[in-house]
Amino acid sequence: MMFKTHNSLIALKTLLQSKSQLEPQSSKLYDFFQSRSIVKVRLKWVKNRSLDHIIDTETDLKAACLLKDAIKRSPTGFLTAKSVSEWQKLLGLTVPVLRFMRRYPTLFNEFPHAQYTNLPCFRLTETALLLDSQEQTIHQTYESDTVERLCRVLMMMKSQTVPLQSLHPLKWDLGLPVNFEKVLIPKYPDHFQFSKAPNGTRSLRLVQWREEFAVSALQKSNETSEKGKEYRQFKSGYTALTFPMSFPKGYGGQKKVRAWMDEFHKLPYISPYDDSKRIDPDSELMEKRVVGVLHELLSLTIHKKTKRNYVRSLREELILPHKFTRLFTRYPGIFYLSLKCKTTTVALREGYRRGKLANPHPLARLREKFYHVMRTGLLYRDRGVKMIPQEILLNDVEDETGQEESEEEEVEIGDDCYEETSEMGEDSDED
Repeated sequence: MMFKTHNSLIALKTLLQSKSQLEPQSSKLYDFFQSRSIVKVRLKWVKNRSLDHIIDTETDLKAACLLKDAIKRSPTGFLTAKSVSEWQKLLGLTVPVLRFMRRYPTLFNEFPHAQYTNLPCFRLTETALLLDSQEQTIHQTYESDTVERLCRVLMMMKSQTVPLQSLHPLKWDLGLPVNFEKVLIPKYPDHFQFSKAPNGTRSLRLVQWREEFAVSALQKSNETSEKGKEYRQFKSGYTALTFPMSFPKGYGGQKKVRAWMDEFHKLPYISPYDDSKRIDPDSELMEKRVVGVLHELLSLTIHKKTKRNYVRSLREELILPHKFTRLFTRYPGIFYLSLKCKTTTVALREGYRRGKLANPHPLARLREKFYHVMRTGLLYRDRGVKMIPQEILLNDVEDETGQEESEEEEVEIGDDCYEETSEMGEDSDED
């Protein structure tokens, strides 16, 4: 069945973007796309050691940064071992917080309490303070980028509102300042406004729709890449956009799987910023729309990944199906689902090349530097402070994740990258 009919795609595109009532002919075309049935093929979940390693190391990195921020906010300028003893689960650690902080003397300086000498205390080292200063500079320099990112998150919500209790866990992933409610939101009253739900929950609301931000990462990448011609055709209604894909090795050239993915890509691409109320929730068209929403949300994160639970808290506002996790394993060429660190993390495959971020944000580069300082302390303990070259603190460092591992685990989509097999967790979603 052909899906490149010029007039049909133009009509569908107009239909999705229009706020008025549907015309009878357009309604028939709309039903035509939604009634179409695609034969799906179950795909095997394959472990990716490189991405798992990144998720593992960045779990410790995030915990160290959160502890750094907590010490900085403390009125005394330090934290006691007792005050952090219950934070292990909150920080996502697999070891006690006291043991974790002692691993990294290049960041945390341990000393006895003035009154209770047996009570360990921790303050930030000069190196940690320098890195924190650089982080604040990045937040100030790229503030407009942060504002746009937050606007786009709100624009994807059906009410253009996000409960603060759902937004706070995403601060690290979205690159928001730790105290963004006080230092960022009040500066942009024409963008954001605090509101309160009937149940008393505080939320952040988008004040005004920003049409200039209503362009997805997939649309931008096609417009600026070698696929620019394809994107111009998409804008003219001639074709649909395709998602970049890379699959694990071991997928054979099964025609049934390739036919499925070809048919999936021929479905019209629906921007996550377009109205989806008229789409049948059980249609393949809605499934592709949901894939696009998840793709866009992950694209907006600094490290192109986040925890599944964080996405779950936004499920209703993003209009995601109840068991949305199955889409991560159904489309392993787009997403990777990791079970590392006793949690479930989802990553965007195209965000990584050879074991590191393809296009790292300045904040991600600063975090790489932070991790280098952590690793130096782990390897050399107290001597590590003197072993950190000054140029490392002033310049970027090379990513330390294994590049060859990624090459062994992933291959770009090609003629021999599919295999029909069983899918992980399709019928046992925890959502």
